[in-house]
Amino acid sequence: MTSSCPHCICSSADGMRAHAVLELLAVDDFDAALTAGLLDAPACVTCEPRCNALLAAARDAQLTALAARDRHRARDARLRRRKAEREAARVPKALPTQTPALPAAAADVLARALAKARTPR
Repeated sequence: MTSSCPHCICSSADGMRAHAVLELLAVDDFDAALTAGLLDAPACVTCEPRCNALLAAARDAQLTALAARDRHRARDARLRRRKAEREAARVPKALPTQTPALPAAAADVLARALAKARTPR
């Protein structure tokens, strides 16, 4: 890569990162532009304003795309969590083991009361 801007005649060494990113964007190599520092490359102060505007527009578009990807991933995780919660709610709860309706002492008292009530007076 050269250190001159592909859009203007600027060849400032201070704008070398911006020039490299702009050169990659000119050939539509977005992956390489990201690797070269599209998201954090400083603007070249000696370039024409349109060059810096191209760099800023590409950076903004990439940040928008990354934010959309993050929102999509969060939504997908939220939907998966809700689906798991719904499926967990649909699973029938296990029936408790057969337990006596009354504690033993209460059953004894009830049995004596029933026996007493059944005997004629």
